[in-house]
Amino acid sequence: MRERMLAGDLYIADDPELGEASTAALDLMDAYNATTVRQGPLRRRLLEELLGSIGEGTEIRPPFYVDYGSQITIGARCFANFGLVALDVARITIGDDVQLGPNVQLLTPTHPVDPEPRRQKWEAAEPITIGDNVWLGGGAIVCPGVTIGESSVVGAGAVVTKDLPANVVAVGNPARVIRHLDD
Repeated sequence: MRERMLAGDLYIADDPELGEASTAALDLMDAYNATTVRQGPLRRRLLEELLGSIGEGTEIRPPFYVDYGSQITIGARCFANFGLVALDVARITIGDDVQLGPNVQLLTPTHPVDPEPRRQKWEAAEPITIGDNVWLGGGAIVCPGVTIGESSVVGAGAVVTKDLPANVVAVGNPARVIRHLDD
């Protein structure tokens, strides 16, 4: 099932192999979320074990929530404020120098619209990519399959349902570009 999940195909969410991977990630996530600011080296070790990769100088303030962790790569010098939710059923790629406000949600899972496959626990996922130097305001939600171009800003509470180009400011639900930024 893991191969199907990572390929973006429909898969059964209750698969035992996926359950074991998720449980291991949840244990690491719980350990990370129980740390204090004075435990910086321990926090770093836990993130390195939990995530696919994490760049130098990157800080994620707990609580931090993931599905698997291993599908998340975060660049250098990033900052994620309290309450980041990164549901990494598909890959989540975050560039360098990215700022994430409190309670940002990065949501890769999708579910069938038809009720019967949903009842049978079928789901899929689409990757999320966030370019270098992006700022996501507090409470922003990035939906499955979205790419946000470098140096863009997403306003607080925005729901990003479609790709955003580089160097723009986007706000609202659904997020729409309201301004282009000069280089």
